[in-house]
Amino acid sequence: MRATVRAEVVEVAHRLFVEQGFDRTTVDQIAAEVGLSRASLFRYFGTKEEILLGRLEESGRRVAEALAARPDDERPWEALRRAFDVLTQNDEQTPERVLGYLRMLQESPSLRARRYEKHLSWQELLVPEIARRMRARPDRSEDIRPSALTAAALACLDVATASWVACDGTVPPGVLLDRAMGALAE
Repeated sequence: MRATVRAEVVEVAHRLFVEQGFDRTTVDQIAAEVGLSRASLFRYFGTKEEILLGRLEESGRRVAEALAARPDDERPWEALRRAFDVLTQNDEQTPERVLGYLRMLQESPSLRARRYEKHLSWQELLVPEIARRMRARPDRSEDIRPSALTAAALACLDVATASWVACDGTVPPGVLLDRAMGALAE
């Protein structure tokens, strides 16, 4: 039941955010449309930003699972690139909806900051697998290679995402990610 209510809140909130903008949509509006009180809504989500960014946690887990499933003999950089396919080959939502979501994340300073925090948590999920692939010891702070490689890959993902929004989705996100990650691979 709790998951169903959360999903309904997210769906309604996303629609309102797209229609009105993130900053102009109030928690009271979201709660009213779902049939919850403001206090009840905050039992499901700590902040308005969390309603919008909650999916990023799930996306990070999906990327980490995809990375772990890549062949062991694949180079770490290529494994990261291929793991990001779970994001660039999104069949669950229309490109227009994804563009609207990403545009909101870029246009709101508070959302940009929270998205950065989420990407840091993605890095924590991905570094152990990259360390394993590099035969690095993640418990040794002097070996920063896995963290540097993972951070660079996430930066490429951010650049590709921003470019996809800037071109209004006319170039496939996977192509843009290939270009961004390819620039560092050369």
